[in-house]
Amino acid sequence: MNIIKASAKIMNLSTREEGIELLRRIEYAARVSHASESAQTADSWERFIKAVVIGHGDWSVVEHASVSVDFTVDRGITHELVRHRLFSYTQASTRFINHVKNPAAFVEPEFKTAEARMDWFTAVEEAEHRYHCLIKNGESPQIARSVLPNSLASRIIMTGNLRSFRHLFLMRSTKETHPAMKDVIIPLLEEFQAKIPLLYNDIEPNQRQVDNLRKAR
Repeated sequence: MNIIKASAKIMNLSTREEGIELLRRIEYAARVSHASESAQTADSWERFIKAVVIGHGDWSVVEHASVSVDFTVDRGITHELVRHRLFSYTQASTRFINHVKNPAAFVEPEFKTAEARMDWFTAVEEAEHRYHCLIKNGESPQIARSVLPNSLASRIIMTGNLRSFRHLFLMRSTKETHPAMKDVIIPLLEEFQAKIPLLYNDIEPNQRQVDNLRKAR
């Protein structure tokens, strides 16, 4: 049985400078409303974002820039991710992927005891075995998948604007968030904070959700 770690990475944003370019795009789009595009300079983005977005609270202009994230998480977490309806998604399909030809991987939860981990391991191993039996006996992947557990690792591509990602981080990095979600969301938040200045600096992991919602604008 193949056990892997969950992960998440930004697909189309490698450096802080590329993040600043997104902020310049936001500034340009926002300036159209006042016909002040000519006032934009190479470094005016910082003053503009601080004044208009963070200071004035005009987060709508942040919707002019988007990124995509490649997640590998368990199926239970993908069900939580797609609850964020303003994103676009493409997910690995258990209807079409044959996990005999393309062996399945599983994401191990955090357990309190070794006994609990052994129970999980045994259950997942049996589920994978039964899946193989169903495929061997002529069932299609879309039928055989019914025995696979939520621990099945699944890739999902998630694309959205920078405001939507802010809401995602405010909702899914909190004290109440599922541990498996925090395992990927908190490192992803840190990557956003490192590559996209200003927009996410006020978000701290493991705060109460009710407190984070006061920041959601």
